[in-house]
Amino acid sequence: MENLALIDSFSEFKDDKLIDRVTLMAILEDVFRNALKKKYGSDDNFDIIINPDKGDMEIWRNRVVVADGEVEDPNQEISLSEARRIEPDFEVGEDVSEEVKLIQLGRRAILALRQNLISKIHEHDNTNLYKQFKDLTGDIYTAEVHHVRPKAVILVDDEGNEIVLPKEKQIPSDFFRKGDNVRGIIESVELKGNKPMIIMSRTSELFLEKLFEQEIPEVFDGLITVKKVVRIPGEKAKVAVDSYDDRIDPVGACVGMKGSRIHGIVRELGNENIDVINYTTNTQLYISRALSPAKVSSIKIDEANNRAEVFLKLEEVSKAIGRGGHNIKLAGLLTGYELDVIREGTPAEDEDVELTEFSDEIEAWIIAEFAKIGLDTARSVLKQDVADLVRRTDLEEETILDVMRILKEEFED
Repeated sequence: MENLALIDSFSEFKDDKLIDRVTLMAILEDVFRNALKKKYGSDDNFDIIINPDKGDMEIWRNRVVVADGEVEDPNQEISLSEARRIEPDFEVGEDVSEEVKLIQLGRRAILALRQNLISKIHEHDNTNLYKQFKDLTGDIYTAEVHHVRPKAVILVDDEGNEIVLPKEKQIPSDFFRKGDNVRGIIESVELKGNKPMIIMSRTSELFLEKLFEQEIPEVFDGLITVKKVVRIPGEKAKVAVDSYDDRIDPVGACVGMKGSRIHGIVRELGNENIDVINYTTNTQLYISRALSPAKVSSIKIDEANNRAEVFLKLEEVSKAIGRGGHNIKLAGLLTGYELDVIREGTPAEDEDVELTEFSDEIEAWIIAEFAKIGLDTARSVLKQDVADLVRRTDLEEETILDVMRILKEEFED
């Protein structure tokens, strides 16, 4: 294969891969120099001239003329008689430049050279892809479902780049079909060998924060700041917002008239319940707001241990804890305090007993089921309707009746 024909075939890569001229020349020179090293042991004394636009290339080997019989390195030196066959007036000590045709490298070397070029171009593409998505880390990105696997959904963007949405990064209620458009944030870009793996997430707190930026103009413009986001994906989230302009109500602006602004975000997150609260540096007020919709009576803060005792009326306890304990868990994450719910004092005749006191007679998992819905004392359980408890817990009617019998006996005694 002649130099020109080989370069013509290499030039196809420039069009197919959209590689700029300078980059292609650098890749080509690197590939040719590797081939020369394998053939001659060194490429230090070779000049490579490439012009991909014209489709031509020249390789010149430079050697020093030495007397016949004194050649020690055939790659660096050439005998006087051999030099004079190139040009008759050469003398010892002069430099000789001789063009090397690719065919001289051998057919096998040329095939290896082409394979090496393909590999280098793929490596270049992967490096560019890695840099491109590394810069997009933390940004919202949209791609189309290519196929659905048990442990991940494989997405493809408009440029054909593959993006992975792992099962654990999906909202529990997410259900995707081939061709669906999916939004999430680019969470990370990992190199698997030489190939970048782009990971998308829909469960990250940052995804919710970026949705606020996209959907609420005042957040995008910086008039409202999202101070902190905590969430249990697909279930509940709390977002603390603040504004440096007293004329702006940050909560009202984020929620919108009748929830119009936040509705799109809620829908995107599989109907995740989002509480938006006003941020404040007043710790007691911040904790009180974080526990909404419950109304807090008072709060006792232990700064040294990052704990707070929250005093509530009996009817407010279940609201503070929330379904599955989500509300109090998120309030704790939002404020950075471990929150202990304390019921306000009750009259002596209404003395109560913690359910945990019955651990010898009632199994721990049953007590935990009651605690999930904010019932952790004997009287709080006894005041409930059995049918309602069956509906709100994972307990059977027979189990609930047995628990109530044990609790009633305590007070009868």
